[in-house]
Amino acid sequence: MHDWTTIIKKTTVADKESGAVNTPIQLSSTFNQTDFDHFGEFDYSRSGNPTRKVAEDAVAALEGAKYGFLYSTGMAAISSVLLTFSQGDHLIVSKYVYGGTFRILEEVLNRFGIDHTFVDLADLDAVRAAIQPNTKAIYIETPSNPILAVTDIPAIVAIAKEKNLLTIADNTFMSPVLQKPLELGVDIVVHSATKFLSGHSDIVAGAAITKDKALADRIYFVQNAVGATLGVTDCWLLLRGMKTLGIRMQQSSSSAQKIAEWLEQQPQVTRVCYPGLPSNSGHDIQLRQAKNGGAVLSFDVGSEANAKIVAENTQIPEFSVSLGGVETILSYPPKMSHAELNEEERAASGITPGLLRFSVGIEDPDDLIADLKQAFAKIK
Repeated sequence: MHDWTTIIKKTTVADKESGAVNTPIQLSSTFNQTDFDHFGEFDYSRSGNPTRKVAEDAVAALEGAKYGFLYSTGMAAISSVLLTFSQGDHLIVSKYVYGGTFRILEEVLNRFGIDHTFVDLADLDAVRAAIQPNTKAIYIETPSNPILAVTDIPAIVAIAKEKNLLTIADNTFMSPVLQKPLELGVDIVVHSATKFLSGHSDIVAGAAITKDKALADRIYFVQNAVGATLGVTDCWLLLRGMKTLGIRMQQSSSSAQKIAEWLEQQPQVTRVCYPGLPSNSGHDIQLRQAKNGGAVLSFDVGSEANAKIVAENTQIPEFSVSLGGVETILSYPPKMSHAELNEEERAASGITPGLLRFSVGIEDPDDLIADLKQAFAKIK
């Protein structure tokens, strides 16, 4: 079945009682048990809720998996997966990881004895060299936020399997429509479902997905124990947002390709980060493991002052944090998504002072190009 058909079938689950096409919002914290000795599937909404179950089944199905778990934010999902590890464990993590993930590793998990090493995952020799006797997993984010660095998923999976390590992949930037890490051998996929899965900048949510029952049990234990689950109204909104995921990703990624090609030709732009460009070092790997370059790109206009000019003079994009909405969103990573990193850490991650991230929405790409053009004209 085509992904677009799967999306509709899994997000449109009729109510068995009334026949309502859309899943009902079950606003109940607790559920009556009719049998003293045997409880039903649902007893308390932290542990499970009928609305959340439909949404969790949907995100799992889109990744080609059986087990899905939804959380109150993307960082709640990532943190909960990382909390399945124990004191004394060691993780290998992409050096280009999202700022929030960097913060939880550097300032929270290390206090509980879960150690990590940041590695450029494009350097397979460096990955092998970073493996320690207590290494338990390799954490991938591809393409990465915000410089769109590409990790060769099958190559990392091969190393992990050779050393009996788990692999975790943040698939937020691509969505399951464009890239399916589990089919490439990854063990656990995480998402900030706030972004493309929801697609409308109206909720914050996170997801963790796996095919493996033992891993699913570990993830569920932490989800239930910590309790950072997604509220049922937001589950319903996520289901509604996901219905258009396929068509949104087609439009946005096609537009991103056109805009990236245009940006490469502009004298004000010193660097374009987009794996759909043949000039990008990760281009060939990206097209082997994903359908296209995705809907997010970054470009460098040479300085913070120039970045400010672009941000203040574009008319169509929203200048804000986040990404993945139907509206185009322009962000400044040094002060937004990666503000947790100091100047040295940002430089090591390729986040230069003139770097802007551009999450392409579903507007007409020619209008977006014209808007960028008039903003660039104000750069001296």
